[in-house]
Amino acid sequence: MSDGVGGPAAHRLAVLGSPIAHSKSPALHRAAYAALGFDWQYEAVEVASAGLAEFVGSRDASWRGLSLTMPLKQEVLPLVDELDRRARLTGAANTLRFDGRRRLGFNTDVGGIVGALADAGVTASARAGVVGGGATAASAIAAIAELGASEVEVFVRTPARAAALEPLAGSLGLRIVVRRLDQLSGAGGLDLVVATVPGGTELGVRPSAALIEGAALLEVAYDPWPSPLAAAWLDGGGTVVHGLGMLLHQALLQVRVFANGDPELPLPGEAEVLAAMRSAIA
Repeated sequence: MSDGVGGPAAHRLAVLGSPIAHSKSPALHRAAYAALGFDWQYEAVEVASAGLAEFVGSRDASWRGLSLTMPLKQEVLPLVDELDRRARLTGAANTLRFDGRRRLGFNTDVGGIVGALADAGVTASARAGVVGGGATAASAIAAIAELGASEVEVFVRTPARAAALEPLAGSLGLRIVVRRLDQLSGAGGLDLVVATVPGGTELGVRPSAALIEGAALLEVAYDPWPSPLAAAWLDGGGTVVHGLGMLLHQALLQVRVFANGDPELPLPGEAEVLAAMRSAIA
């Protein structure tokens, strides 16, 4: 395979964030490139918001791309020349690919959520909930729309923080209802909940028994595990989808971006690549 479509020439990549030492992205990506036979380096680099522009601007031609964690998913947008459809829609890019002098931004979180839920047998939703109001919440709403939902409820400590999600939901044909976080204790009637708050966050509220019984929970955070919300769901006998599933599937799409330039274009031998990635975090 030639380097133009992701061949064997050595390239450098990294996941950026702060903190970042806990990230399992290096294990996932290294497993993928080994399976593909690529001599590519992928590392975790501590980069806070204030240092993002300098870091991105100082990469040389050996750099293929970057994975981005919060809050960098939104802060990278002014540094990007072109965004893919999902990144434009959500206002968040978790993937940056260097293409000569151009910087291309992608959102693979939406597909990561859809893929993780599909692994757990959740392929459709009618009425879903999202906990949190940031960039990952926007990706969750986009994923919920792809699952066919007609309504989404967003649970946040400060309802005003979810204002930016309302036009997004409207553009996707979703009715959105914003609720206070403490209303989780009486919520019901949902078939899916996606929690997008940082790992270890204590919400200070226990979800209702009706919510746990009726809805599967995808907990995006995977470290520490289980999160307080996932623990409450498990204690109540509910279905919980581990955040590593989303990490796995969004990383697979990132590998597509870095190798092929297109998150929709499958990799050669992709089933074996995915299996290697899954084993790396088992």
